[in-house]
Amino acid sequence: MGAGTDPGRLRAGRLVVTCADRPGIVAAVTSFLFTRGANITHADQHSSDPVGGRFFLRVVLHLDGLERRLDELRQAFEAEVAHRFGMTFALTSAAVPKRTAVMVSREDHCALDLLWRSRRGELPDLDITRVVSNHPDLGEAVAGFGVPFDVVRVTPEAKPEAERRQLELLAGSDLVVLARYMQILSADFLTRLAVPVINIHHSFLPAFAGAGPYAKAKARGVKLIGATAHYVTEELDAGPIIEQDVVRVTHRENVDDLIRQGRDIERQVLARAVRAHVEDRVLVDGATTVVF
Repeated sequence: MGAGTDPGRLRAGRLVVTCADRPGIVAAVTSFLFTRGANITHADQHSSDPVGGRFFLRVVLHLDGLERRLDELRQAFEAEVAHRFGMTFALTSAAVPKRTAVMVSREDHCALDLLWRSRRGELPDLDITRVVSNHPDLGEAVAGFGVPFDVVRVTPEAKPEAERRQLELLAGSDLVVLARYMQILSADFLTRLAVPVINIHHSFLPAFAGAGPYAKAKARGVKLIGATAHYVTEELDAGPIIEQDVVRVTHRENVDDLIRQGRDIERQVLARAVRAHVEDRVLVDGATTVVF
């Protein structure tokens, strides 16, 4: 369900860079690419502070034979540019989609939306390799997309064993998306998984935590509902935020109306967050993000 073999994508690469800000960074990067015959087709940069801040750069480049030259280019960039500036960097091919596993519980709206968008070719940088759930409910729906569906039951007593099995299934993934997966991932699980994890939830947190958040919000007369997509960290629902959105509501909406609108906005926010990540447009800066 990933990208095709468009000749343009085969020549396209992305270079993302993070380092302490100082003069000469852009010149060094662009000179390196120029001497290798690369054509820069797009560039974004940001400095958190021109004095003592962090510098972020994303470059889209085109270069004949990019895929076979990637390892050589990475090694040369590390030696000639990254080491000198103390950079963290990634150089990837746009022709290689991110292998992504989706985790879900019973609510289907986010998981099926991602599968649908992927099948339609709206997310060419995304390759959904499997769906893992702690309930069997969505097995038939996921099967319709031709994606493997695995059920791993999770109970308090057997959670370590469940996480071990989940890690086996998720091995080889570049990204894991929690598409309304209603279980807390342990710190050990996240460490052993060692790839980014994106979560989606309503934006009421921390005000209306726990069960029935829309009923609680209705009782308080909220005028905005929304969704937040963020990277998962050991601290529950406190990871760096990638994408958010809201919709206005009034006293006329009942709880079911709020839930319906909440699901709609969760789908959109999660899709935008996943797209930004797989297109290498998200750079983490401590507790926050730079999203180009």
